[in-house]
Amino acid sequence: MDNTTETHQIFKIAGLAFLLNLVLTLLKVYLAIVTGSLAITAGAIDSGTDAVASLVIYGGVKLSTRKTRSFPLGLYKLENVASVTIALFIFIAGYEIVKQIFFSSDRLVQITPISIYLLAGSSLAIFGFGQYALHVGKKTRSPVLIAEGRHRQVDVLSSIVVLVSVMISYFDLQTDVMGISIDRIGAALMLLFIAKTGGELLSDGMRVLLDASIDFPTLNKIRSLISQEPAVDEIKSLIGRNAGRYRFIQADITLNVNDLEAAHKISEAIEHRILTRIPNIENITIHYEPKVRTHDILALPLSDKSGQISLHFGEAPYFARLHRHIDKHTIDAKKIMENPHCTVSTAKGIRVAEWLVDQKITHVAIKEDVSHKGPGYVLSSAGIKIIRISSKHLSGAVREIMIPENSDNGIE
Repeated sequence: MDNTTETHQIFKIAGLAFLLNLVLTLLKVYLAIVTGSLAITAGAIDSGTDAVASLVIYGGVKLSTRKTRSFPLGLYKLENVASVTIALFIFIAGYEIVKQIFFSSDRLVQITPISIYLLAGSSLAIFGFGQYALHVGKKTRSPVLIAEGRHRQVDVLSSIVVLVSVMISYFDLQTDVMGISIDRIGAALMLLFIAKTGGELLSDGMRVLLDASIDFPTLNKIRSLISQEPAVDEIKSLIGRNAGRYRFIQADITLNVNDLEAAHKISEAIEHRILTRIPNIENITIHYEPKVRTHDILALPLSDKSGQISLHFGEAPYFARLHRHIDKHTIDAKKIMENPHCTVSTAKGIRVAEWLVDQKITHVAIKEDVSHKGPGYVLSSAGIKIIRISSKHLSGAVREIMIPENSDNGIE
């Protein structure tokens, strides 16, 4: 689901929330007037605050995706402002309900069966809508819809408290536990739930508004995706923050390449990998710089261990690994490696190229022209330079590549 579709769906649910709250407010105001019930009056106050909160959500979602010259990164945090506002309305609603139940004076209440049916129906409507909002909110990672769904959970409890209170009045029951009425017990339980839910919403919203880091499991997953790129030598820093349901990522990395164009391609590949694996990424900024190294690491295909240069890249049974000092132009280390892919039947050249990338090779010296073949694309995309040589033996190839003008004779 793309961001435009998600935003449209969130906007639709916010509008439905306002209509539902408006209908519930009008219904409960009518029932409060007819029955004289303080509990229903408290429910009407609750629904009225919900209607106002829904308008805040509606406006927040509407404005959050807009970008202006003054706010070039968008107003995504308005969703979190709306989430914090909902938390405040939850506290207000809880205060009003508890105040009505604990501190209101006794009055004559006239409850009818139709009042009970209407209150029960409204409770079911609130529950169904809350579950729907939570489902869509988790799917789109919208903090404002998750807040709306949690708010509905509070509303269901408050509706149940009102319904039980009305039913006790209707059946004229005087039930208490150790001298504490059922109304008071229900109100106390609801107050605890309100405090927990409102506190979580307030905390989550304020964390984003204060630019707290995104959750660490997601940040670690992004770190792992960056580390999968063989050319990455070090992740110097990785920062992520939320704005609404969107994420902004900034990374500072060191690459085992000196070529600017190759480094840019690697950076784009990393961005693409993150965007396809992590949802709701609005922007990725990757700062990259080449690793300061003293040696180039060269690989040359060999026909045998004696040093004969192989005419073929993928079918070479061995590769010579040479460490060439960049400033001194000397070979400081040499190792003969067996090619683990020389006997495979398909795509051996590409597999060998990928193997050399994993070996942190910086240059490949070969007789065969692979610049427009699969292995050449793999090597160049990883920032590995390809040096064409004509020598038949490793000793001659070393002298050939040690000539300064040949050292940078790379084929991209």
